[in-house]
Amino acid sequence: MRWKGRRGSSNIDDRRSSGEARRQMRILHGRGVKTGGSIGLTGLVVVLFVSWVAGINPLSLLGSLDGSSFEVGPTYDTSVPSSSESDETAAFVSVILADTEDTWNHILAQHSVNYPEPTLVLFSDSVSSACGHASSATGPFYCGADQKIYIDLSFYRQLAGQLNAPGDFAQAYVLAHEVGHHLQNLLGVLPEYQKVRRTLSKAEGNALSVRVELQADCYAGIWAHYAARQRGFIEDGDIEEALNAASRIGDDTLQREAQGYVVPESFNHGTSAQRASWFRQGFQSGDMTACDTFSAAQL
Repeated sequence: MRWKGRRGSSNIDDRRSSGEARRQMRILHGRGVKTGGSIGLTGLVVVLFVSWVAGINPLSLLGSLDGSSFEVGPTYDTSVPSSSESDETAAFVSVILADTEDTWNHILAQHSVNYPEPTLVLFSDSVSSACGHASSATGPFYCGADQKIYIDLSFYRQLAGQLNAPGDFAQAYVLAHEVGHHLQNLLGVLPEYQKVRRTLSKAEGNALSVRVELQADCYAGIWAHYAARQRGFIEDGDIEEALNAASRIGDDTLQREAQGYVVPESFNHGTSAQRASWFRQGFQSGDMTACDTFSAAQL
């Protein structure tokens, strides 16, 4: 990706050097950064109804959806990168977040709808949010209660190393997936999820959790569709990096590597093939209606 020199987002809350204490920073091009406040919802005219919702994958690396608590997966290597490496990664995610803002503002404006932009919280080791307390081992997550995305940048080292998904576009996919959960929150998918999940059996919850996660993958693909149309932004091999990352975090792949076998009934993020397929669906179509995983007979 040729990302350097592009606009960085102002919706960054950098908590890395001061733990839970908020501080203001300047991350790119001397732009000021937000340090707090929730984002109000606007009325969205969207033909999307979710009649049943999901649980959360305990192997989850992406997309904690619950508005009240976290479920933490296996402990991952969260060794701290060098200062220069960390600063460059912070600048990179700021540019990617800005590009998702441009994409979704453009798409929703076509329906005369404003896009309340999420805040990206950068943290080290642990963080508190409106959804509770989480450690770096949780991986990147979205909290619907405060409409913020949380990431410890050391996760990207683990993504490239332990998960064998290197590349800057693989990193961009991770962030775009979390932005996909923000869209689901705005569209009413996650509120419905939180309301109905308590009424479902574990198997039912797992089944729809897959559909929730695959839709976020599809939305990430839509962002990639628009990013690819920008001259000089996307390079050869970038989309393949995202598809590889999607494959590497499938439930079947994670379970096979963690325990040597898979338990399909416990899947609630989707298989490697499903995750790559739905990202590709969004990328090829660029259309939100193509991401209706809830009506799809086959995932």
